[in-house]
Amino acid sequence: MSRPRELEDRLGAAEELTIVCHNNPDPDCLASAFALGRIATAAGIDERRILYSGDISHQQNRAFVNMLDIDLRLFEAEAVRNRSAGSLLAFVDHSVPGANNRVPAGTPIDIVIDHHPIEGVEAAFVDHREGVGATATILTEYVRELETDVNSALGTALLFAIRRETLGFLRGATRAEYDAAGWLHDHADTSLLRTLSTPSVTGATVDTIASAIRNRTVRGSVLISGIGRTSERDALPQAADYLATLEGVETAVVFGIVDDGIQLSARSTDARIHVGQVLDAAFGDVGSAGGHREMAGGEVPLGVFADYTKDDAQLFSIVEQVVTSRLIAELNLAEGSGS
Repeated sequence: MSRPRELEDRLGAAEELTIVCHNNPDPDCLASAFALGRIATAAGIDERRILYSGDISHQQNRAFVNMLDIDLRLFEAEAVRNRSAGSLLAFVDHSVPGANNRVPAGTPIDIVIDHHPIEGVEAAFVDHREGVGATATILTEYVRELETDVNSALGTALLFAIRRETLGFLRGATRAEYDAAGWLHDHADTSLLRTLSTPSVTGATVDTIASAIRNRTVRGSVLISGIGRTSERDALPQAADYLATLEGVETAVVFGIVDDGIQLSARSTDARIHVGQVLDAAFGDVGSAGGHREMAGGEVPLGVFADYTKDDAQLFSIVEQVVTSRLIAELNLAEGSGS
């Protein structure tokens, strides 16, 4: 039996489905959850919910949710903890309880569909493909084989997610992404795709990116920039995307304090560096970090740092020293090579 048919059978035997997105979900996660919900509907599940935690603050992600009318709910611990015998718990675009999600570690998971490189994936049903460029690609295969009804909203969501996750098919794209995109083309609203691709940018986001540019330090082909405290969490990956395009820069890491944690975002075109492994090795012992060779992120609780001072400038000075030194050590950079 094929994986889509196996999933269909598993859903058909259930009465309820809870889909948990990872923290601060991106289009790949949201579109995949949207698609899995449609597959569950076709399988006869009437009770469905998509839960998320953190923020949907990136202007593209907000537009994505609003314009496609995706029904999301804030994470509810009770919905995960007190599930009935006929209820399934699913992860899309992430795999392990407690890693980039608020589900307690050790919680049994029924369904996992993901493409991120990570070890220790366990569930009753697992489709974990590290070689695929987007989780939305896998879900596109599922809706195609199962002949799920794909209206313009779902088609647009999946196609936009694949394009965004692969940076317009320039990062991590495989033949599977092109095949999925070709099929989705006839199901998507091209006008809406253009709108989603060019959302308005807030002044606060521009200010955060400007801070990253101002505070950059370059060591060889590696750029590191700390932006202090910000409310614009999603400006960090945007800043990393931009700084990685600077002449001579092959790897860019941007970090800042958001609420009660340190957020990191990294990009790399250096074939010698796997930024997901770099961030995991540098911060995995004190937080959650990882990702792909070209794109990665991480979050470290402020914890003991916050006990030193309540002054943001002093606090970030301490954070900057620790984060920078860990990155320098893990990337094997010479301390005196800054510019």
